[in-house]
Amino acid sequence: MAEKILIIGGVALGPKAACRCKRLMPEADVTLIDENSNISYGGCGMPYYVSGEVQSIDALRATPYGRVRDPEFFASMKGVTVRSQTRALSIDRAAKTVLVRHTVTGEEEQLSYDKLVLATGASPRMPQVEGNDLDNVLSLTRLEAAEVIRRACEAGKVSEAVIVGGGFIGLEAAVALADMWGVKVSIVEMMPQLLPGALSASMGRMVSHDCTQAGVNVYTSEKVIRLEGRDGTVSAVITDKRKLSAQLVIFSAGFIPNGQLARDAGLDVAPFGGIVVDESMRTSDPNIFAGGDCVCIKNIITGKPGYLPLGSMANRQGRIIGTNLAGGRASFSGYVGTWAVKLFKMSFCGTGLTVERARAEGFDAVSVAVEQLDRAHFYPDKSMLGLELVVDRTSGGVLGMQGSCTDGIALKARIDAVAAALQCGKPTVEDISNLEVAYAPPFAAAMDVVNTVANVADNVLAGRFTPVSGAEFMELWEKRHENNIFFIDARPARAGQAVQAEYPEWHAIPLEDIRNRMHEIPQDRPVALICNTGLRAYDCVLALQNAGHTHVSNSLGGMQAVSKMGLTP
Repeated sequence: MAEKILIIGGVALGPKAACRCKRLMPEADVTLIDENSNISYGGCGMPYYVSGEVQSIDALRATPYGRVRDPEFFASMKGVTVRSQTRALSIDRAAKTVLVRHTVTGEEEQLSYDKLVLATGASPRMPQVEGNDLDNVLSLTRLEAAEVIRRACEAGKVSEAVIVGGGFIGLEAAVALADMWGVKVSIVEMMPQLLPGALSASMGRMVSHDCTQAGVNVYTSEKVIRLEGRDGTVSAVITDKRKLSAQLVIFSAGFIPNGQLARDAGLDVAPFGGIVVDESMRTSDPNIFAGGDCVCIKNIITGKPGYLPLGSMANRQGRIIGTNLAGGRASFSGYVGTWAVKLFKMSFCGTGLTVERARAEGFDAVSVAVEQLDRAHFYPDKSMLGLELVVDRTSGGVLGMQGSCTDGIALKARIDAVAAALQCGKPTVEDISNLEVAYAPPFAAAMDVVNTVANVADNVLAGRFTPVSGAEFMELWEKRHENNIFFIDARPARAGQAVQAEYPEWHAIPLEDIRNRMHEIPQDRPVALICNTGLRAYDCVLALQNAGHTHVSNSLGGMQAVSKMGLTP
């Protein structure tokens, strides 16, 4: 008798597991159920449908060869039975049955299984504030919501919108609304920065600057108190600091894994709601698998249970589950947390831990940053690429890397290289310094930026200079009348002299002149250096140290980093 495989959830992991299982075990009786009408779609593409970059909603449901992935497609092309608009109510593990209800007719029935897969996903975190049930208060997590938002924009019904939450989906929604439809967008984030947990405070400032430069209002360290409406539709957002008019509100405050069905069935579930699975993606019941946004998985860097709701993760786990349903022995070792987001002019990408997160996890962490051209300096087409490497001071182990660039593809290539190293081992600063990457002038410099940032980390760990971030340098500059620091701009003369003309405390001493003008630099004062990217300033650091200066700091990323944060002397 054919083995009965029942899969609950039909967005990403469920269809992948079903199709993989049927490829390896064609005789299997595979049924997929989902409470929604739409199944098997690219949820991460919804902001690009809202923006108009993706023209049709069906494009998010289609195969690369244009066939819409509906129930008929799965039946005829994959041999998988799909029952949409069918909600799973409970699991009887002893009887190996699932009680389901058809959401339209209300009819209930028991479906039997030999193996069960839970792909129940996650629910958007909706703050329990007054007015969150008004019309046009949405979360961009379902195709239906994406269609409502786009239709409202096309009809000219949205002139002002508020995004609650500065995470990935919220920022992508802000770009879609402001860039394509000219909507006046405000982002309200209760944490002190955008993309909290994904980027350092310094890079978070760069995200905010990119948004504000595009006309988006950014309000951090601010909490939504209630929503106000008119005729049943949202009209304003009230925070603890202001009132914002809005005809559309999108909640993007994170996700809660849908683990209640598993908990009710007596399966092991983490305190935050994620279903506990082993490396084969089995739950505490060997006949039940789970994966995707509903599961708790190991963070490879910390070794602790964690949570990462990403479509790429769900697809990879779905393949593993499909293999194991067919008797295979595939495994999922965990995640390091690799992501990318395209904003207005800038793209941001990261892997592993930020310096703040690493310290919270107990690491003696330090971060270093560089700004360097992504291609050979003599190649005509190039972009400035910033990387921030996070390392453990004690062991020299690499804990993460984040970056920013106008060329998102160039940035992603560097992050992916370090992500692979983190996933497959425990790379050190020396490993990344010597990481072999492809070189040709149209693609990279001979000493690639990913090697350079590790070289800077090596210098910091060896105590060769004192690093400060661009934001920290500007804080020192703002307090220059209190800290007695001697500030040096090591850029070519014209650039530094323009600032010195306005601020006499800003000393334009180019790298080329540093040794001849050493007498101008007092030995009894701390020295803070800045240049365009940090490279020239580091050579000045060495010259000053050779001349007997002992308290010298270098602004990592130089004026390029400062400019990306929207800071100026």
